[in-house]
Amino acid sequence: MDALLRPRIAVFAGATATILHALPLVTSNKARAKYGLPPVAREDGGPLRFDGLRPQRLAAPVTVFVEQFSGHPLELDAAELYGPPDGYLDIHGVFHTVKQAETDRPVFEVTLQPEDGLYLLPYMARQADGSAWEEDAASPHAALEATRQPYFPDAARLFEEIDRFGLDSRGKGSLLAAKADYDFYRVAPSAGYIKGLAASSRTDVGEGDIAPEGWGDDFFEGTRRDPPRTLLAKVANTVQRALDTGKYAGAIWLEGSPNIEETLYWLNLMIDTPLPICGNSSQRPHGALANDGDRNIVDSVDYILSGVWKDDSGRDGVGVVAVLDEQVFTARELQKGDSRPGGYLATGGHGGVVGRMGRRPPALTFRPMTRHTHTSAVNLRSLSAAVNGVLQVDGRLTVVPVAVKDAGGNLLPTAIPDVRFVKSARYLPPDTTGSPASEVEIAARITQNLLETPLAGFVAEGQVGGMMVRPMTLALERAVFSGMPVVSVSRGNPEGFAGAGPDNVFISGSNLTANKARWLLLACLLKFGSLPPAVDPAHPTTAERSAVKAKLAEYQAVFDTH
Repeated sequence: MDALLRPRIAVFAGATATILHALPLVTSNKARAKYGLPPVAREDGGPLRFDGLRPQRLAAPVTVFVEQFSGHPLELDAAELYGPPDGYLDIHGVFHTVKQAETDRPVFEVTLQPEDGLYLLPYMARQADGSAWEEDAASPHAALEATRQPYFPDAARLFEEIDRFGLDSRGKGSLLAAKADYDFYRVAPSAGYIKGLAASSRTDVGEGDIAPEGWGDDFFEGTRRDPPRTLLAKVANTVQRALDTGKYAGAIWLEGSPNIEETLYWLNLMIDTPLPICGNSSQRPHGALANDGDRNIVDSVDYILSGVWKDDSGRDGVGVVAVLDEQVFTARELQKGDSRPGGYLATGGHGGVVGRMGRRPPALTFRPMTRHTHTSAVNLRSLSAAVNGVLQVDGRLTVVPVAVKDAGGNLLPTAIPDVRFVKSARYLPPDTTGSPASEVEIAARITQNLLETPLAGFVAEGQVGGMMVRPMTLALERAVFSGMPVVSVSRGNPEGFAGAGPDNVFISGSNLTANKARWLLLACLLKFGSLPPAVDPAHPTTAERSAVKAKLAEYQAVFDTH
């Protein structure tokens, strides 16, 4: 295929991604025997049958002899179907092109070259003190500086290993490279270059050297540091800029399975693109037995290249999806239900699994009606340069301007709103008075928001239908009249739609889970800004109440369609 006609896919590395997590590099028994170290043994103390092998590169060519008929137990049974070997090894290991004795073994002679790529080999490295590596850390509970990073810094090595060692149902490899070319972006990666990296060694598509990086500032590994909400601006800006280049047939986002559902919905709302975006995660690390992540990536490439996502105009008619365990989930409905392969589910009670992958060609069975990506009313290109927020200034609630985008159209990290959760339940109030004074957590958050965060809101998870106990309702109404919109959703995984009466000043969260409602409220705050505050949030006037309801109608229209 002409290289200029080959499709190209952008691959983005996200945080705490098990799909980018390699297993610990444990010193092999070959190395232990060579250096006089205790061997890796079975649990009962006996010797291991085999040494574990790890993908590594040859430093020089090496000639090896491969025993004929050793690829499968029944190769010899069909020996008449095979051509002759390259030669024979005698009992002393000497190679002959002609058989010398009955004890000679038929072999193939092959020269392995460094440029061939990775080979599965014994891991020979030891620690600086000469001891064996037993895990990623130099010792149990070692400090960070004495710990190796298990995650890949981007997906380049992952894709190389899938191509080198993964096989399709016909026994052929290069499952990814045979289909497309790839660029690798480090948006919120799970690992980083603590000592920096020269541009000549880079595997992503950026330019220039990488300065020394740190946990929690540049990369987000495991549970050491969680990515802050301000990072959402970088996520949206980087993906949007990449897809605007016109180079790509689509994109793949890689992240940890507990949180990928949230980032994918953020992309579904924010990215203005007619191209497909797929999300992949993994329940087991790369290289582990029955690892599911590698297959998910291959399926995402097949989904993107299949074109089943196109509408009549050739644009994406589905929105951001997750391709997991041979199913296609819409980002809006995806949820991780259990930590096992097959543990993903569709929430909301009305669709969510829209297609199938795997051994048959990709196919869609449903198309979602909700708006997404290039049809989203809250995507990046629809946002204004600034909106109104609310802060307490000199003891009064004051409308203040909040810059949302810079002159280049990039989302500003400082603009990302703060949206928190509250949860209602039966037998929650301390008494029957219904006083909002008991909701001290809500009151404290309102106070902090008014001092620090001009764009803020709440998601309230109530009973089925979204109903909350009266003290919480009254406390959240004060938040509303302080400029902070509140979304009401049903508890757990809703099977129906949260409702709201005519006098309700909350946004009905449709059939969204609380987490998904948070993302939509974040986007709406960037689009519409805060609600108009009352002079006294505990006692709003009729005019103030009407002004809030008028503003809430804009929010509600988005929640009804996204």
